[in-house]
Amino acid sequence: MAAVVRGAGPEDPPGGGKAVAVWCIGVAVYFVAVIFRTSLGVAGLEAADRFHVGASALSTFSLLQLLVYAGMQVPVGLMVDRLGTKKVLTLGAVLFTAGQLGFALAPSYETALAARALLGCGDAMTFISVLRLGTRWFPVRRGPLMAQLAGLVGMAGNLVSTLVLAPVLHGVGWTAAFAGSAAAGLVVLVPLVLFLRDHPEGHGPTPAARTGGAGFVRRQIKESWSEPGTRLGLWVHFTTQFPAMVFLLLWGMPFLIEAQGLTRSTAGGLLTLVVASNMALGLVYGQVIGRRPSARIPLALGTVGLTALLWGAVLAYPGGHAPMWLLITLCLVLGGCGPASMIGFDFARPANPAERQGTASGITNMGGFIASMTTLLTVGVLLDATGDDYRIAFSTVFVLQALGVTRILSLRRRALSREAARGRVTVPAQTTAPATAQEPVPAAAQERGPEAEPRPRSTACPRPETAGRETP
Repeated sequence: MAAVVRGAGPEDPPGGGKAVAVWCIGVAVYFVAVIFRTSLGVAGLEAADRFHVGASALSTFSLLQLLVYAGMQVPVGLMVDRLGTKKVLTLGAVLFTAGQLGFALAPSYETALAARALLGCGDAMTFISVLRLGTRWFPVRRGPLMAQLAGLVGMAGNLVSTLVLAPVLHGVGWTAAFAGSAAAGLVVLVPLVLFLRDHPEGHGPTPAARTGGAGFVRRQIKESWSEPGTRLGLWVHFTTQFPAMVFLLLWGMPFLIEAQGLTRSTAGGLLTLVVASNMALGLVYGQVIGRRPSARIPLALGTVGLTALLWGAVLAYPGGHAPMWLLITLCLVLGGCGPASMIGFDFARPANPAERQGTASGITNMGGFIASMTTLLTVGVLLDATGDDYRIAFSTVFVLQALGVTRILSLRRRALSREAARGRVTVPAQTTAPATAQEPVPAAAQERGPEAEPRPRSTACPRPETAGRETP
């Protein structure tokens, strides 16, 4: 006889206080990167005056940052797998600090644009590295919660930009505010260099993860992409993240002021509500998914459906101006887009072994940013073409959501089936009965999470293709 064990395996990281300390160092770097990333959002008018540019040139700052960020995801994932977390995080901190300082001192629009591109390059190296720290230092069952907590810290950085940097900017001026904030990059760089470790002792990557060769990059990308779980993760991220990002990054404020007739302060309060809702729902989503992995697809699709419903209700409201209660509800629901996008990593993580986690996370993380760039550009083009008709322009959201949902539904069965197969680890019992054919696993058993109770099964050898992989 044999028993099937799901959950933490013999190579599962131990977690504990040291893991928390190391993770906090990494997430502090990400926190500062988000402050730098979103700092332009509170300085748009000042930037336009300083560099003597209009709205279209100003929006290029955000688009360029997203383009660099998205384009760097797969290269950064490969770097994390090849070089380790500490080296990549250190390089990222140096780059985004230099970018923020360069932005403070930039004498021209072109120089400022180059500084933001440099900042975006460093910023792109932080999130995947923090995800890697979570998988290396904490038990697998804690993965969803640690990912959601990392996203929550990022939203806290967004709040710091709004609540702290904005008044400082108005009080001390452009150069002092941005150059002073760049000092935060040096503050987090010191503990990063001195104390951060890639993994706990005895839980290092396999030797294969450290071998290079001409085919390393090709192999990492090909093997990661061949996994249905990686592709499902990308499309979940693609479909869930972009409505809130587009709203917060560029078009939310103009929509609320020009199309809904709100004051700037009221519109700013609604944008802050999106951030606060994101932080609160991130904890809820992480706890739910950590305890019930089968809730991942319902949560992701439910968030997409609710977002589409509220977005459509606001756009189609008679008279053009939606009531405040409906706008508040929309902002609360948009707060769920960020936590829902993190579910994508919870599909990519168990689909790939430890030595491919960075590459798989990079592929997944591209999804939402590709959707966001597409929507940002399309909304702008449609607004110009229709004379600022937000109803037509924002209909782009539904097109991309429909595309994403179609891909999620087509991939979920294969991805979940392979994940369930990898989650079965056979542990021989003391008796030595002859091996028999393995019984089919009921669907209900396949959907049980990592904390499901072990149940007796007949003896079977694990599938060859799953040997040596981490158990989700």
